[in-house]
Amino acid sequence: MIDEVHGTTVSDGDYVEFATTGTAARGEYHCSGCGYGVTVHTTLPQCPMCSGTTWEPSAWSPFTRARLQA
Repeated sequence: MIDEVHGTTVSDGDYVEFATTGTAARGEYHCSGCGYGVTVHTTLPQCPMCSGTTWEPSAWSPFTRARLQA
């Protein structure tokens, strides 16, 4: 999945620009306040856990959801 955000960007390095509630977005995000994760296809909501309004794009990896084998 490729994150697409209108109005925000993720630059190289350690700096991440946060997206706010109501921003058009597509992809996986985590609340910057509590870490709650959402997958969105239209606009970012207000966080249902802490009522936060800033979101950080999740780092994408093809192995993020891979089941760990013992």
